[in-house]
Amino acid sequence: MTNNLKGAVFIILSCGFIAATSAIAKQLGPEGGAGLHPLQVSFGRFLFGFLTLLPIALITRPTFSGTKWTLHVSRSIFGWAGVSSMFAAVALMPLAEATAISFLSPFFTMILAILFLGERAGPWRWGAAAVAFTGVLILTQPGTSAFQPSALIALMAAMFMGAELTLIKRLTGTEPLLRILLINNFIGTVISGCAAYAFWEPVSMPQWGMLAAIGIIMVTAQSLFVRGMRLGEANYVAPFMYTTLLYAALYGVLFFGEMPSAPTFGGAALILTGAAVLGWRERRAAVKEPVAIPFPDR
Repeated sequence: MTNNLKGAVFIILSCGFIAATSAIAKQLGPEGGAGLHPLQVSFGRFLFGFLTLLPIALITRPTFSGTKWTLHVSRSIFGWAGVSSMFAAVALMPLAEATAISFLSPFFTMILAILFLGERAGPWRWGAAAVAFTGVLILTQPGTSAFQPSALIALMAAMFMGAELTLIKRLTGTEPLLRILLINNFIGTVISGCAAYAFWEPVSMPQWGMLAAIGIIMVTAQSLFVRGMRLGEANYVAPFMYTTLLYAALYGVLFFGEMPSAPTFGGAALILTGAAVLGWRERRAAVKEPVAIPFPDR
């Protein structure tokens, strides 16, 4: 039995935690004064995410028979690249702008599904994509002095997360959620640890605490998100995911003094409009053919 109100509350809480991970990553970057490399931050996210899940796994003892390891490894590589790129972007540009650009990930998922999964996109989906990318142009203002090259990093993060989302949809339809999260965080820890080694800087105890917070908060956000999607109808609760941008803007103002500009408001509004239209079409299609529910992973 669905409960849309409770589902929406869980989604909204999840979004607050998701935006908080980006805010902490920004604090750990050069602008926050810590100066940790984004690869170190992503290592902390995966390491402590895995350590958070490990006690649960030891109690429930999930099985790994039938695990699709190729999909898991591919998903984890794209996930690590997306997380690292996102953390690099928020370290260099306003939190709300980087978050807004990250909402382009479903459009990259759509394009990849067309190219590799044989899916078809009608005029509604292509129109939504055009609206969203117009928003990116307004927000980033390429060709002007206001353009930030770091926006390209945020765009790259959206691309990687879109590729990861394509694989998540294939995994969540056949494998238990705990197994997916456990394997992803373990593989992500190994990959991010190897990548961070070349750029490693000494990490203080307070910084380790913040890295641990990112991992724990992200796992908590994922749990709240899944709970919300299970409680409520997807058509009702999914749009509340866009409150992530509101949280990001609020954190940006409170902790970094980042006042959103007119292009930020306008560009973000178009990006969210395009994403909302695409989500609406996806959910309409899901009425005839149920699809797996993706979950946030940054």
